[in-house]
Amino acid sequence: MKMIGGKFEVSDEILGTFVPIGVYWVYSGIYMLLGSLDQYRLHSRKDEDEKNLATKSQVVRGVLIQQAFQAIIATALFAVTGNSGEAAKERANTSPPVIAVQFVVAMAVLDTWQYFMHRYMHQNKFLYRHIHSQHHRLVVPYAFGALYNHPLEGIILDTIGGALSFLVTGMSARTSIFFFSFATIKTVDDHCGLMLPGNLFHIFFRNNSAYHDIHHQLYGSKYNFSQPFFVTWDRILGTYMPYTLEQRAGGGFEAKPTKEWKDD
Repeated sequence: MKMIGGKFEVSDEILGTFVPIGVYWVYSGIYMLLGSLDQYRLHSRKDEDEKNLATKSQVVRGVLIQQAFQAIIATALFAVTGNSGEAAKERANTSPPVIAVQFVVAMAVLDTWQYFMHRYMHQNKFLYRHIHSQHHRLVVPYAFGALYNHPLEGIILDTIGGALSFLVTGMSARTSIFFFSFATIKTVDDHCGLMLPGNLFHIFFRNNSAYHDIHHQLYGSKYNFSQPFFVTWDRILGTYMPYTLEQRAGGGFEAKPTKEWKDD
């Protein structure tokens, strides 16, 4: 932040660090303000209260801790890569086609990193028990619980994955504001626990709230590791569990697997 022409100007690096955090709470807050929407829920409110093993206050605290680490590492990354001053201006002068390519490549990089790290955290019993199981304390996901993780998992999956996307694509700090805000919105949406009609994420992505909900259930814990954009790696490596949406007695929907599952 600096004074220019008598006005304070916030750098792209600061915006790239803190805007995605603000977007997380604003977007998840919108879902909270929408109310119950019981006719579109993937689980009943009773299931949310009874099956989840973490309280709302624990979730908020856990997310804030992860976001604090995220902000510290993002600040260090921008400093190390020299995204300031003239360097930042040069990288910000990027044409729309180049930015579009950077977005697609960054999505692929983030998906690849998160798939393999996520899957390994399920395969390694020590990592699952002591780290990844915290996220699965939310058997019934909801919007602001999307980043409820063990701090180490948040660093490995989200922060390092994001850093790799940034470094591989060579995107500017300004472009990163939009990419990481988009990725944050997509992650929140995948955990919202709702199948709303007209949701653009459900139209353009097979990886959505119902797809990820399957993974949060006991029968689907060895499937649907892909996140947050595509289902490519699940399909290639045999961990894809397709589902059907059925009307649930009492209102709402239920995502059910369409193939037999047996415990390995």
